[in-house]
Amino acid sequence: MLGSFPLQADVELTERQMIEQLKDVQPRSGTRGLRNLQVEAAEPSEAPSISLLIHFDFDSDRLQGDSHPALQRLARAMNSAELSAARFAIEGHTDAKGSADYNLQLSERRAQSVKRYLIGQGVAPGRLYAVGKGASELANPFEPLAAENRRVRVVNLR
Repeated sequence: MLGSFPLQADVELTERQMIEQLKDVQPRSGTRGLRNLQVEAAEPSEAPSISLLIHFDFDSDRLQGDSHPALQRLARAMNSAELSAARFAIEGHTDAKGSADYNLQLSERRAQSVKRYLIGQGVAPGRLYAVGKGASELANPFEPLAAENRRVRVVNLR
């Protein structure tokens, strides 16, 4: 969720936590009757997602080694029985430093880098869609240059 603190990325998520946060748990659509009461299913909520602080070399799409363990856990979670049929968007996000065009390009390259890494860990390429968001969706809009804005968000496309 944008603007919520602390970010999920501030803690090391386990493989199980990643699975639980990425599972599609949509309520059933339609209505059903309970004696004299009609219950309508809630509108579909925002797609399940997690944000990860993935470290890259400065002004680069090269992943730093300290991000590999989190990405390895993410790949295992994506290949788990609960998520094996899901497709995912890999969103790259930047802080607001620099021009909008440059940040968009950098975030796209970083999302592609994470996608390549996950494919190398056994996630099927057809299940992953990389997209750059630049600084258009800041996690911390009150501090546009804050580190938590530089993240990778993984979204279950259902």
